[in-house]
Amino acid sequence: MQKIWVNDMNPRTTATIEELECANWFSAVGQFDLEHVKILSTWDEAIDVCVRTAWRDITFEAKNLLTERIFKAGRERFNDWNNILKAIEPNVKDLVRRKIGKVAHDYDLPELFTKCVEWDIRMLLMESEYSDVCQPGFFSALAFFYVKGHFPCGWEGQHPQGRLIVY
Repeated sequence: MQKIWVNDMNPRTTATIEELECANWFSAVGQFDLEHVKILSTWDEAIDVCVRTAWRDITFEAKNLLTERIFKAGRERFNDWNNILKAIEPNVKDLVRRKIGKVAHDYDLPELFTKCVEWDIRMLLMESEYSDVCQPGFFSALAFFYVKGHFPCGWEGQHPQGRLIVY
């Protein structure tokens, strides 16, 4: 296992990265081994769903709710957002590129797939980084599916009712 975290970050962030590093991303795609989610059967379906505006809106709203909770918890911590984001960015890109490289190549997945995964992991690490001031939520929930070998890629129904779509 390659150690990719060198910055002085929240221990939860480091633990999150280590868990993601050890997981076999996408090893269970298409397997119907989960409950309470809609499971897709192909990469084509997954890509079609993950690039939809509705899914991007849900994930962007989750990011907005995170920053709102951080701001309410304390303006000083909120003001660290951009510096923390800048510090984690190289680590996000490195981890994601290594973890998706083979599947992206083997299935000729578009760059939008990479961007979707980077967004999820970036926001997951931001949730982890701010876990001292607010409980991790949406992106930590998505991380569960990456660790289990799936790709969380969309939502069925009117959020927050409905269910997550995974491949």
